[in-house]
Amino acid sequence: MTQVELFQALKSVGYPIAYGSFTDPVTPPFITYQFVNSNDLIADNTNYVSIENFQVELYTAKKDLTTEQKIQDKLKELGLPYRKFEAYIDEEKLYQIVYEIQILGG
Repeated sequence: MTQVELFQALKSVGYPIAYGSFTDPVTPPFITYQFVNSNDLIADNTNYVSIENFQVELYTAKKDLTTEQKIQDKLKELGLPYRKFEAYIDEEKLYQIVYEIQILGG
């Protein structure tokens, strides 16, 4: 899977999506995603397997289990295991659900 394919797959869920952040205000729920770091498989001074770590972030105005499940179902459909974290952002009055994923060979 590539980053472009990840974007298209997340876009198909039906919510606004942007890399990093939106340039114009957007109404929740919405998704952002971004590259965090790489953790390539390296041996003999060669990167053998590309392993790219991304964060997919879902923002909602209220706790929304249905929307979270849509994102999780899409990640499962793509064969992307994830770790999930949640926070409430007081200043924005938004819930932030973060999914940490890895793309192999992207």
